[in-house]
Amino acid sequence: MSVFKDHKISLKKVLDFIPEALLSHLSVTTKVDHYSKVLHGKKMFYLLLFCIFDNEKLSQRTLEDTFNSSGFKALFGLGEDEKVRRSSISERLSKIDPNYFKEIYEQMYSRFSELYTKTEIEKYNLIRVDSTIVADTCTKLKEGIDQKSGKKLVKFSFSFDGILPSGVEVFTGQKYSSEETALPEAIMKHIKKDGHHENIYVVDRGLQSTRVMNDFENQSVKFIIRSKENRKFEEIESFLDESKALESNGWKVLKDSKVKLFTGKPIQNKRGNLHYREEKVDTCFRLVVIKNEKENKEFWFLTNEFELSAKEIADYYRKRWDIEVFFRFLKQELNLSHLVSLNKNGIEVMIYMTMIASMLLLIYKKANDLGYKTAKRRIAMELRDMITAILIIFAGGDPDKVFKT
Repeated sequence: MSVFKDHKISLKKVLDFIPEALLSHLSVTTKVDHYSKVLHGKKMFYLLLFCIFDNEKLSQRTLEDTFNSSGFKALFGLGEDEKVRRSSISERLSKIDPNYFKEIYEQMYSRFSELYTKTEIEKYNLIRVDSTIVADTCTKLKEGIDQKSGKKLVKFSFSFDGILPSGVEVFTGQKYSSEETALPEAIMKHIKKDGHHENIYVVDRGLQSTRVMNDFENQSVKFIIRSKENRKFEEIESFLDESKALESNGWKVLKDSKVKLFTGKPIQNKRGNLHYREEKVDTCFRLVVIKNEKENKEFWFLTNEFELSAKEIADYYRKRWDIEVFFRFLKQELNLSHLVSLNKNGIEVMIYMTMIASMLLLIYKKANDLGYKTAKRRIAMELRDMITAILIIFAGGDPDKVFKT
């Protein structure tokens, strides 16, 4: 049954991408159902997925009311006598194995990414990497990144391939307040999952460490990073072709050079105090400086990719904006700004469920050529109609008389 006749794919078909066999298999391999009488892993999965799609703002009370509703039980085949309380959901989120949800997410991403065309992934897999912070209700967090205001924050560092989210890390430790720590760790963990990749990681100005860039080069990690302007460097060789310097649409290449960068080497003096001595790194990088002549603004890029043209490097960096659009989608449409659980275990469960929901929604959106808000609204409408159809059947009626095909 599809509510919208112009759709190429219905919600029911999208949900079929989640094999029952996978959920059952992972229930055994992750031991997610140990010590649980009612809220088994599969039930929690469907409860969270349903509520993410069907609610503007999610809460533990919403989860309780939804689980205890006849419509939800009918849709997912639960017994009418099954009941839960908010406190049980809260405790379950704090203890349930998040690897169950992580495995579902990773297997679904692997399956969906196989559907990409060569045109969509282009010559290289561009992985946009950035972080977003959630502070809503975070003063009550059991662990988080402390701020001067007294609030505690949670940092989510995402990897996004331009179509779907390809990875996420949850950071609550104080050292991850700096992107110089969070982003490299997120990138290296992403690489461990994709060992035979041809990825180029595109990063904004939050990451500037020469030592990190040197580590990336030593581990054959390709990157394009927007640099702070006027940082110190030594030019080794210029690739600038004056005849091709002026690009279209008012963009001009000012510099395209092989360079060596400087870093601070930590030195401890006799009194035990630590200071930094400027030191040049032997590794060569590429510095590209492009000017927007209309706005009279320069953009500096550092990379270890020497085969691309300066224009391609700038164009690839512009595609980093995709992850900003993705963040806005997560916060506005999938409630990422609001934390349902206040401990790290529950936060990890919710972020993986949000990633799963986002993949299903993005596939539904792309297949049916919809906007983000329209896709979310229509998914919620289809969910309610699926419940209505099941309840009509239970009552001895014919849903085809209600839903004309």
